[in-house]
Order: sequence, then structure tokens, then C-alpha cells
Amino acid sequence: MPGPSAANNMSGPSVVPHPERRGTGAAPAPRRECEHRFLGRLDYAAATALQERHARAVKDGAGREQLLLLEHPPVVTLGRNARDEDLLGGADALRARGIAVERTNRGGQVTYHGPGQLVGYPILNLSPDRRDVALYLRDIEEVLIRTLARFGIEATREPGLTGVWVGQGKIAAIGVHLSRWVTTHGFALNVTTDVSNFGLIVPCGIRDRGIASMQSLLGRPVDLREVADVLVPEFGALFGRTMIAGEPRADAAAGPGDQGRAT
Repeated sequence: MPGPSAANNMSGPSVVPHPERRGTGAAPAPRRECEHRFLGRLDYAAATALQERHARAVKDGAGREQLLLLEHPPVVTLGRNARDEDLLGGADALRARGIAVERTNRGGQVTYHGPGQLVGYPILNLSPDRRDVALYLRDIEEVLIRTLARFGIEATREPGLTGVWVGQGKIAAIGVHLSRWVTTHGFALNVTTDVSNFGLIVPCGIRDRGIASMQSLLGRPVDLREVADVLVPEFGALFGRTMIAGEPRADAAAGPGDQGRAT
């Protein structure tokens, strides 16, 4: 697996146009506001409920779009295409090791979330100008590739697969859900993740590739919040959003009746 490239540009968001939009000549859409929140460590079920609350608010026109950034306690999640055989020791064996198992409505198969992994849940309305699921996945990949480049890591796409790669190692997984063109779920970027836990599953149904992390590539720990702070402007630049900082913990503690309240 190749190491990170020598370049390391932490000065500001990338301005290279998205590869699928170069030369279109289309006028840019008006910028929407998107709140970003770093929530720290949050239980998977609580994060799912939070996404659903914000998604309802966006659909109803009662709240801003969101980018929720967090990490989870150890959990294996099963997407819509998951197979039982992808849990190599079975669900009970995972639970015995303190790893929760959750079924979810996102696309994809089986993946692992845990401490040291930056999880991002964009709650965006792709109407009217971005109603293309494949392009949305490529856009998420592009945000992650640009973010990693800011740390001197040269990451790429892999033809026919979703996610972000460094050599033969997958460094970021993506699985999304859309309802009325409003997005939930999102991406997981391995920062200082204990990648040995991926050995308990067949991650994303892929048996012949490895798993990478920023720490393993850079040879040093990387602060999760630092990565989040770099990712936010890259996300805003690519999706054409004005990123607004939201109150971090107040949102996570809000009840289901608080529909998209600005904090």
C-alpha cells in the first residue's frame, strides 16, 4: 500500500471543479445554508433518530440542511444488501466482544463503525438541481478525496466500487438513503480507527482488499476534530453550500418535537 504523498496543503478548500461538471457552462445554483455540527461520540440509534428528525424538517421546509459529524461506539451496521454470512462469527459473537449490531435502511452491505472514525451524515435536499444518486455518491467521494489531500494523502476512486481508496486499502465507506430526494446516512472515514475490527466482517462484501486509516498512512495520530474542520469547507465548496456552525450538543439532546430548530 503506497504511503501518503509529500504534498500537504492545509491553507483552504480545494477549488478544482468536480470531474463530472467540468466544461458544462451551467450557471451555479444559489447557495443554500447548511448547518454543520460536531457531536462527539453518539450511539448509533440516537444518531439515526437525529437524522430522521432533521430529514423531516428539511422535507417540510421547517429546518436547514445539516452536516452531522460524529463518531460511534463500536457497532456493525447491516445495509439493505447485507448477508448474514458477512458477519464472520455471527451477530452473537460480535455482541460478546462489545460490538453492537444494527440493521439500517442505508444502501450497501456490512460495515464497522467505532472510535477514531469520522462519520458524516449529510441531510441535504438534492432537488431540484442534483437529483442523481450516482452523482451524489461521486460528490461524497470527491469531498473525502479533497479532505485527505489536505493531509498529504493521495486517495482515489476504484472503478465499479463505491468509497475512497489508498492503494489496495479502503479508507472511507459510503452508504446513503434518499427519501423525496432528501439524504440521510453518509460516509465513514477511518482516522485513528482500530482497523482490526473489520476482520470480524466482510466489509462492504469485499474479501480481497484491505482497510486503511489516516493514522496508519501518516504514521502519527490525527485528531478527529481537526479532520472535521478541514472537511467542512471542502463539503461546502463542492455542494455549493454556505456552511453555518450549529451548537454541537444541544442538537443531540433535543427531543423529537424540536423540528430543525436553529441553535
